[in-house]
Amino acid sequence: MPLLSRTIIGVTITELNDENTALAYDVMRELRPHLASVEEFVAAVRSQRKEGYRLVASSDASGEVVGVAGFRHMTNLYAGSHLYIDDLITSSSARRQGHAGALLKWVDEEARRLGCGAVHLDSATHRHDAHRLYLGSGYVIPAFHFSKTLSD
Repeated sequence: MPLLSRTIIGVTITELNDENTALAYDVMRELRPHLASVEEFVAAVRSQRKEGYRLVASSDASGEVVGVAGFRHMTNLYAGSHLYIDDLITSSSARRQGHAGALLKWVDEEARRLGCGAVHLDSATHRHDAHRLYLGSGYVIPAFHFSKTLSD
């Protein structure tokens, strides 16, 4: 399957498929350091794709992947049809160059194309730079997210 690319605010965004998912590993590992190997990452993405997960990457001028967004189309009672961003990260060496903003705009356009009414995401409480980006991109904080780890 050929790579499908689109330029958003001067940044090239490409949707990744099974053949090129590994290109996103180094960047994704900055967000998800528990992913111990490229093989583990590719297997996890392949498994999540069965649930509708998609992965897009932004590239720098040399073609190197420096930003990644993983998302899925969901429908639920509280939000209706929407895209949920599971993962969004720009390489520490490429921050403040417009990659995350371009990825968010790409996801917005895809949500509109799919007829979604909104885009949702969660963000760890310590990611203050990301929060500034989200708030500046029109996101609001409508709720707290709670989780509970279950023991055996």
